[in-house]
Amino acid sequence: MNTPKDFLTSLINDMCQWRQHLHQHPETAFEEIKTAQFISDKLKSFGLDVHQGLGGTGVVASITAGDSHATIGLRADMDALPIQELNSFHYKSTHSGKMHACGHDGHSAMLLGAACYLSQHRNFNGTVRFIFQPAEEGRAGALRMIEEGLFKQFPVDSIYGMHNFPDLPEGHFAVKAGAMMAAFNCFKITVTGQATHAAMPHLGKDPIVVAAQLITALQTIISRATDPAEAAVISITQVHAGNTWNAIPESVELKGTFRCFSPAIEQHLQNAITHLTSSLCESFGVQATLEFNPENPGYPVTWNNEEAAHLCAQVATTIAGENGVDLTPEPSLGAEDFAFMLKEKPGCYIWIGNGPSTGSCLLHNPHYDFNDAILPVGAAYWIKLTETLLAP
Repeated sequence: MNTPKDFLTSLINDMCQWRQHLHQHPETAFEEIKTAQFISDKLKSFGLDVHQGLGGTGVVASITAGDSHATIGLRADMDALPIQELNSFHYKSTHSGKMHACGHDGHSAMLLGAACYLSQHRNFNGTVRFIFQPAEEGRAGALRMIEEGLFKQFPVDSIYGMHNFPDLPEGHFAVKAGAMMAAFNCFKITVTGQATHAAMPHLGKDPIVVAAQLITALQTIISRATDPAEAAVISITQVHAGNTWNAIPESVELKGTFRCFSPAIEQHLQNAITHLTSSLCESFGVQATLEFNPENPGYPVTWNNEEAAHLCAQVATTIAGENGVDLTPEPSLGAEDFAFMLKEKPGCYIWIGNGPSTGSCLLHNPHYDFNDAILPVGAAYWIKLTETLLAP
């Protein structure tokens, strides 16, 4: 019987083709119809039982071997981002304004590779659920799958996720117990003043000047009102106002996000944003409305179970060697909706190195591309993890 390494070496061309096909045909949150069908067709061709439709476009496939009732879940995300790709390679996005700028195409291909191997070499005792999740990028697809009965229809004892990480060396891993990714919340502030002619600002109340003051003032919540030992960030990411050169508009809309690693700091930031917005706008004589997570739920902290993290580190070491696993990574202030799954089930979220970010190959960058060289490494991790957790 071939070893996983031998099998995956023979499969790497297929995994590259799957990955590049998905990259070329990106679909954003809850629109992953063709993506889900492509993945489902591959899983069925491997001989797996496949269910489609949880979370709208989610895919869950199962393999059972032996007589154990032990069950694990392995999750990959499928969605792309609303970003215009600026790469020029032959498999660049064919969908204007959409691209796989976070590597979910690679995550799906790695899990497909593992499913292909495990379906043919059932060296485990129990059941594996392969969960392909929609809408990770800010739309909480994991939560929707859970609310629609993911773990009731497809029970698991524990759940595992993996994400590529630029500037972590190619094929290396990083994992630790506790927080790996931050809690994530959005907010929308509408500052309403009184519109007037741009040449006569004294006759109105300029919301743009107030919004500018507010943007600057919000940064003092982190620099002057939050314990410096606590990692936290507030970022204004959108400003919308006006539609002509010679008129001060009625209102300005600000959108932003705040992130941290503890519920106490999360509440502190929400309270501080509320107080500062209200008091500053009142002092300028304008109105303000503030909404938290107006379109989607915030994400909790991605928190790794201690026992699961220890086991995943051992598995990663068998793949990448002792020098290839960082056991003390700094947690990222990025967020991940796999956190919802980890609130329901014990488990672990691990990073796999995508290699240098040279040439702007950063996550959520229009020049990003997943590194195909790590496809067999990630698939081997999934296989070894399964054979360890569900040892015959």
